[in-house]
Amino acid sequence: MPVVLAHRPMLAVLVSLLAAVAILFSDRRPNLRETWSFLAAAITSALVFSLLPEVLQHGSLEATYIELLPGLALHLRADLFGMIFALLASVLWLVTTLYSIGYMRHGHYDHQTGYFACFAVCVSAAVGIAFSANLLTFFIFYEILTIATYPLVTHDRHDEALGGGRRYLAYTLGSGQMLFIAVISISLIAPGASFQPGGFLAGHASSGLLTLLFIFAILGISVKAAIMPLHGWLPTAMVAPTPVSALLHAVAVVKAGVFGCIRIVHYVFGIDVLHAIGADTALALLASATILVASIRALGEQNLKRRLAYSTISQLSYIVLGAAIGTPAALAGAMFHIVAHGFMKITLFFCAGAIYVKTHKVEIPDLGGLGRQMPITFGAFTIGALGLAGTPLCVGFISKWNLGLGALQGGHPLFLIVLVVSGLLNFAYFFPIVYRAFFGNAEHTFAFDEAPVTVSLPLVLTAVVSVLLGVYPNFGASTYDLAWQAAERVLASAASAGAAGGF
Repeated sequence: MPVVLAHRPMLAVLVSLLAAVAILFSDRRPNLRETWSFLAAAITSALVFSLLPEVLQHGSLEATYIELLPGLALHLRADLFGMIFALLASVLWLVTTLYSIGYMRHGHYDHQTGYFACFAVCVSAAVGIAFSANLLTFFIFYEILTIATYPLVTHDRHDEALGGGRRYLAYTLGSGQMLFIAVISISLIAPGASFQPGGFLAGHASSGLLTLLFIFAILGISVKAAIMPLHGWLPTAMVAPTPVSALLHAVAVVKAGVFGCIRIVHYVFGIDVLHAIGADTALALLASATILVASIRALGEQNLKRRLAYSTISQLSYIVLGAAIGTPAALAGAMFHIVAHGFMKITLFFCAGAIYVKTHKVEIPDLGGLGRQMPITFGAFTIGALGLAGTPLCVGFISKWNLGLGALQGGHPLFLIVLVVSGLLNFAYFFPIVYRAFFGNAEHTFAFDEAPVTVSLPLVLTAVVSVLLGVYPNFGASTYDLAWQAAERVLASAASAGAAGGF
């Protein structure tokens, strides 16, 4: 393979970093600044998609390897699971760039150059996380993502934004130290080990040490994954502009958390190791509690973005639950839910932003009748809500069906009940919004009046994809096949290690 082609994972990371520099130098030329953003998003997407045929055929594509010290290396690899996250991040960056231009310009926001530059760095970090081949590389990009998102959370620079930013940093940097301890400790007991389907720690340490390492690793991941009670930063971060909220919830930060959870469970420890130390059950119960408590908490929120935030907290733990159950269908469902939730939740946040751009309304009781003024926006909102509730023909049904099937495969009907109750709670906190918008009493008589096309077009696109993926799960990028192939490879490797007397 030509050298340039072999380095495509690194190029996919570097493109948006270079774009961030170009954006900073285009401060006084907004059209050029936004051109850089679009161009980088398109090139990154093209690079990621170019990897898809080879990864589907061979399972992975080895890339850059830079040894820092013996046993410590920066190493990138495109594998089946990493491609799922990389595809999501690169595609939704392209859509969110269009949305951000319309939203930020219409709102006459200040500091737009810094905004777009930080956005580019965030996507670079997300792609780096997706293609990280070992814990050290993962940790570096994970922390870059933390730092790059802070200016976005505090973009408005008023007291509430600065307070939300401080809380965000306190949670995420604090958890990062836990992850750092786990990374260093694991590197000492398994020098030079890369992520391996089925895990690589079996036989490297006692059960007591493995339990301690898992606690540190999962604490380091749980903040970005918003597992309760480490979720408190997420609702307060809603003070950020809506495109940032969409980035946090659908593309980068929280997805990096749940992506990291699957990496740690299935590519570092392995499900058999976790089962032997009882950590799989503990993690599944914690995820189940988060799913239900966050859903109940969402019922009481009257601010639209905060209700969406608690919905995100609940939905993320579907992925954690699937990882902990560890059956083929559950793991495939968890991996595919990264994509499903990404498209559905970004649709809902795009809708919330469109409502704000057009009406400056942020409270749910104030949305009465707006569905008759903005039928496209609220139609897309309805699709996103139906999908998150697990309604057939929407993408959320596909991932949740597999999660439920996986729970039964593993002999865990309790977790199936959790999924069913959560779906009912989704209806309970989403559909009063839909009903109020289309059938509620309006304060004024509204004519048809949608947000500008740069704001409304992206939410239509993501809503349509949410339906297409529900009808044809491999639409566009074979993400459903990627999820199943990755899950089967992980569990086949775990079974082989078990047969060989791994733990």
